[in-house]
Amino acid sequence: MDTSLLPFALLCFTSFFTLTNPLGTMPVFLTMTQGMTEQERRSIVKRATIVSFITIMVFVVAGQFLFKFFGISTNGFRIAGGVIIFKIGFDMLQARYTPMKLKDEEIKAYADDISITPLGIPMLCGPGAIANAIVLMQDAHSIEMKGTLVGIIALIYLITYFILRASTRLVDLLGETGNNVMMRLMGLILMVIAVECFVSGVRPILTEIVSEGIVKIQ
Repeated sequence: MDTSLLPFALLCFTSFFTLTNPLGTMPVFLTMTQGMTEQERRSIVKRATIVSFITIMVFVVAGQFLFKFFGISTNGFRIAGGVIIFKIGFDMLQARYTPMKLKDEEIKAYADDISITPLGIPMLCGPGAIANAIVLMQDAHSIEMKGTLVGIIALIYLITYFILRASTRLVDLLGETGNNVMMRLMGLILMVIAVECFVSGVRPILTEIVSEGIVKIQ
């Protein structure tokens, strides 16, 4: 068995769970679905998680093609992804539930069908999650690791589905203090992951620059 499979699986799970952030999405989801029946809420959650999963899978599969088509280097994307994820983690460390700021009139406009926008995209499947998916797919060097990545993403959205389905009870159970504590802990974890991602992108670039400099001097 590949000894790197378990650490990779843990990295996938922790990073995707914090980026998907179903616990932080709960209060916003309840606000946007206020007045709806439990059946309507379940239908919205089901569509949102399916749309999010399909969107992530598109980028997981097409990530290599996008790099080649736009001439983007993997290391450059790691740096950009690290910055995006760090910003999301910093916001979570401040216990900000979501980067989405919705006005009352916008909530009413979304009330008919919020499953695709803004709940599915960008709340459950934002730029941080997309960047993380592409970077982790680059790091998956074997079929087992690629399968693990896809399986973990599917598991995360399944967990997200059940969390949002039970959002009314969970919000009452955790309370505002519990939500804030969970948010800060996940934000800290996410910031550490972001720094690792940023450094792994910067290191090869700096090594290449130093190597070229030494060759020119010689």
